[in-house]
Amino acid sequence: MRYLRLIWRLLVFGWLTFDVVFRIFIRARFLGTKRPEILRMRRRWARRLLPAVGVQITQFGQPPELPCLLVSNHRSYLDPIVVLCETDAFPVSKAEVEKWPLIGYGAKMAGMLYLKRNNTGKRASILRAMEQTIKSGYPVLLFPEGTTSDLNGVLPFKLPAFVRAVKEQLPVAPIALRFGDPRDYWVLQESFLTHAARRFGEPEIRVEIHYGPIMHSENPEELLNLCRNWIEAIVRDPDQN
Repeated sequence: MRYLRLIWRLLVFGWLTFDVVFRIFIRARFLGTKRPEILRMRRRWARRLLPAVGVQITQFGQPPELPCLLVSNHRSYLDPIVVLCETDAFPVSKAEVEKWPLIGYGAKMAGMLYLKRNNTGKRASILRAMEQTIKSGYPVLLFPEGTTSDLNGVLPFKLPAFVRAVKEQLPVAPIALRFGDPRDYWVLQESFLTHAARRFGEPEIRVEIHYGPIMHSENPEELLNLCRNWIEAIVRDPDQN
């Protein structure tokens, strides 16, 4: 039964993703479809996909109503999709994802911002792109740990995005993600397909998403700590929310 479930879910994941990528490509390239409609297509895809592969989401709080920088802890390749069920955020991802067959291309067309970590010029350009996206009316989703972890807490956050947020007076709000089973954490350089094959055969994948308030500070390090401490408190004890 587990293997039949796994095969079915991988097929569904591939089909739903191919379908939305193809339709976004046709609409954007030939029909002149604008960004709001493409983002609505993306949200419908996320809301169909996650239940189809066994992901059950429990939501606490509501996403901010104003465009802002959303900062979240990072556990799994599913993290951005979970957030995109309820927001029109532009996720920031490592550049390697752009090379993934189908997924990387589709994500770029649907608003993914790719970060080349070892290129100073590219890091500066992604910060500008984040700022411009927020000022144009859309949230940006950032995982400031820079990688996934299985800690009972969070890794240190990277500072540059918070410096930019303070300098440009961009609102910042934390998100805390909690998975019901530590085996759902995507760590140790495991490939997407290997991880999916290991976990999609399970009856369900349980995820909690906790939306926090807008955080305020004129000091980037203080703003970073406010967000990180809020997230870590929820990750360690969800009753803190």
